[in-house]
Amino acid sequence: MDSNVHKPVLLKEVLETLDPQPGKIYVDATANGGGHLAAILEKIGQEGKILGIDWDCDLIAHLKEKYAAEKRVMFVCDNFANIKAIMDAKGLQQADGIFADVGFSSYHIEQSGRGFSFLKDEPLDMRYHAQSGCLSAEGIVNTWSEGELERIIREYGEERFAKKIATAIAGARRQKKILTTSELARIISMAVPSWYQRGRIHPATRTFQALRIAVNGELDNLTVFLEMAIGLLKNNGILAVITFHSLEDRIVKNFFKTKEKEGLLALLAKKPITASREETKINPRARSAKLRTVKITPLSI
Repeated sequence: MDSNVHKPVLLKEVLETLDPQPGKIYVDATANGGGHLAAILEKIGQEGKILGIDWDCDLIAHLKEKYAAEKRVMFVCDNFANIKAIMDAKGLQQADGIFADVGFSSYHIEQSGRGFSFLKDEPLDMRYHAQSGCLSAEGIVNTWSEGELERIIREYGEERFAKKIATAIAGARRQKKILTTSELARIISMAVPSWYQRGRIHPATRTFQALRIAVNGELDNLTVFLEMAIGLLKNNGILAVITFHSLEDRIVKNFFKTKEKEGLLALLAKKPITASREETKINPRARSAKLRTVKITPLSI
């Protein structure tokens, strides 16, 4: 894996929020290429510990090799929704800070070969973890009902032409199985109006997003992770979450607001932190990133 492909977003802001301290324990629940993890590691001294989790075992294997001589770091290939069981297995009862960047990475587009992008002609897979038991994107596209396809494209992709696209997919697969990203992108493009094809984003963008979310159960996993994470932080511990689209951000925002009303945590900022103009110039992916952060409040006696 080329470690230069993935640039960690909002790195300075994440460090300012988490404020990693020597001797403390941190969890990077979406370790990815290890950019945020490496920056945290620099701050925690020789007595600190950091646990890196990622659902993509290729990424974890790369990080294990990179940090083979580093005793302060532990890595686990698993879904971050299982964070409690993962921490238990590693003998970690609580952490001082937990971080998650819930967007999919540049690695998945550029190097995974699993069909996350319509810019490359690849098999329709989209699974972060191939042995997870998840149905691949090919499975969903070729077996789910037209109504179910329309629902996920509308809900997860927020696609205005969901019905037209679902109908086109259902029609195309009756002729032959849809197996590759380029086949699917072509079907989508032909299903939407010509003016939409010339829009700011590629007409397949939202449908590919919807399929990726459906394949990996991303929204459900995020909800479970948030519930688990706040119970695994020490008093005054920090939870920091970066999202990249409105569905994820809405889940995090509403969860934090609900728990704040229950007196379990305090918002560290009323509005999400976004990338600076300088960062978005260097890393366009950061443009849609939103960082929301909370502190666990000590329980009243």
